Amino acid sequence: MDFNQTLDVKGAKCPMPLVKSRKAVSELPVGQVLKVVATDRGSLADFQGWAKTAKNVELLAQETVNEGGQDLYVHYLKRTA
Repeated sequence: MDFNQTLDVKGAKCPMPLVKSRKAVSELPVGQVLKVVATDRGSLADFQGWAKTAKNVELLAQETVNEGGQDLYVHYLKRTA
């Protein structure tokens, strides 16, 4: 998936991945995509819930990748407004 910027929030616990992502998305130009890499399993549901209620964000995709024996939760967010 194409993206414009990456936000590494590995090691951050809820709600920090979401808090930092909100700030990063608000600084992106409309139409650009932010890739967020988290280690908090709860971020999957958090980002889904945020995308449902937010007026300026679309959750394009989520994936789980294993890197060095650790699961990473990757979220792709597009700024829509």
